[in-house]
Amino acid sequence: MPSERQNAVFRRHFPIPILPKQNRSVCYNCTFYRTRTPMFPDFSQTLSKDRHFLQSAFKNPNKYGGLSKVEEKYRKSHEIFLKRLAALPKPEFDNTLPVHEKLDEIKKTVAEHQVTIICGETGSGKTTQLPKICLELGRGVAGLIGHTQPRRLAARSVAERIAEELKSEIGSAVGYKVRFTDHTSRDACVKLMTDGILLAETQTDRYLAAYDTIIIDEAHERSLNIDFLLGYLKQLLPRRPDLKVIITSATIDAERFSRHFNGAPVLEVSGRTYPVEILYRPLTGKDEDDAEVELTDAIVDAADELARHGEGDILVFLPGEREIREAAEALRKSTLRRNDEILPLFARLSHAEQHKIFHPSGAKRRIVLATNVAETSLTVPGIKYVIDTGLARVKRYSARAKVEQLHIEKISQAAARQRSGRCGRVSAGVCIRLFSEEDFNSRPEFTDPEIVRSNLAAVILRMASLKLGDVAAFPFLEMPDSRYINDGFQVLLELGAVEAA
Repeated sequence: MPSERQNAVFRRHFPIPILPKQNRSVCYNCTFYRTRTPMFPDFSQTLSKDRHFLQSAFKNPNKYGGLSKVEEKYRKSHEIFLKRLAALPKPEFDNTLPVHEKLDEIKKTVAEHQVTIICGETGSGKTTQLPKICLELGRGVAGLIGHTQPRRLAARSVAERIAEELKSEIGSAVGYKVRFTDHTSRDACVKLMTDGILLAETQTDRYLAAYDTIIIDEAHERSLNIDFLLGYLKQLLPRRPDLKVIITSATIDAERFSRHFNGAPVLEVSGRTYPVEILYRPLTGKDEDDAEVELTDAIVDAADELARHGEGDILVFLPGEREIREAAEALRKSTLRRNDEILPLFARLSHAEQHKIFHPSGAKRRIVLATNVAETSLTVPGIKYVIDTGLARVKRYSARAKVEQLHIEKISQAAARQRSGRCGRVSAGVCIRLFSEEDFNSRPEFTDPEIVRSNLAAVILRMASLKLGDVAAFPFLEMPDSRYINDGFQVLLELGAVEAA
């Protein structure tokens, strides 16, 4: 028979009365009797990180120090939940953004499905508005709204933008965490981070219990971290029915993500509709030894041509930091560009330099020299013109040489469209491509996923650490080459990190 104290506890937590003995059924997993409706508290109003423990503890409280201790743990978790609910920011939405047209549809889909795929063009506003939509739905209370970005610079700038829109200090309602820097607090509702940070957290939080919602932004980039996270989440979701996942992609390849998550709904959000004129100015390519000099000269010539179109800032895409410095030096020496402000933009940029880019003074025309960090989630304000070199640095693993190398390669058609779209956000724009139209049409439609061109030793080691089983059985979005898997195992065997099977 339950004691009077046990009856009193259950009455506080449940409107269901304790039934007479003849209507009780014995629960063999716990020390109490229970009704046919489980006699547990409402765990939906506790912190997500506490729920697994509480569910186990209420079944067998003696194992966890007795019912009074379990009840106290529940009470504290419930109180924190209510405090977070009371402090939840009240978001306001920008009705000028294209994503606003689908606001109600996104809310309904996210509320009704565990996984939602959002396919949105550049400038649709999905990156900044999705966390606010989640807040409106009451997410971010039981746990954090985790929002991943492929790059540190994007994580920091997006966090600052969302905090500004919520009228909150960075680190308060909205925080961010990147390598060596953690600006989050216990009161935070939204946490921006790189996908690598979320992946690292799986080591200490297998169920990602600190989160009630996870947004994987820019999933079309298909980095090694993103692909691993998508596979990990697919395995995790059946164990975390309370967890919501939103995947965003800026390309039309969103159906692949939908199939991966068993037919998850796909919502398409249009981008800005301002026209962008594409001009092709291919390099002559006569002398490979002078290719870098020719590229720099072509950038200066293209900047001069765009300046004749009228006022507006220019965004130049280059493959790396060295090329950025060389182009910056050439532009500063140019007579016609001496009054322009030349600004570099790459992943290791300091916070002070970043501030200059995202808070323009408006006094001078700006020429921003960027790597592909500015291709998607980072939006540089005031851009009316784009110069696209059509190149990017890409990491590739050589199965023959057994090493990874960074090569400068031609970008895909999808990446080129992303770049040209950066100048059609606020008005009609012009994009000069420093390659021919025939070259563009011959390029692959999408960039190769990193998982099919990388050494997999780190992935295999992480899977072994998390006890996720055989690599070949893991639900990757795209299965890597078996040679790369074998090479990864061999590297780990030589290092003594794993044992031979």
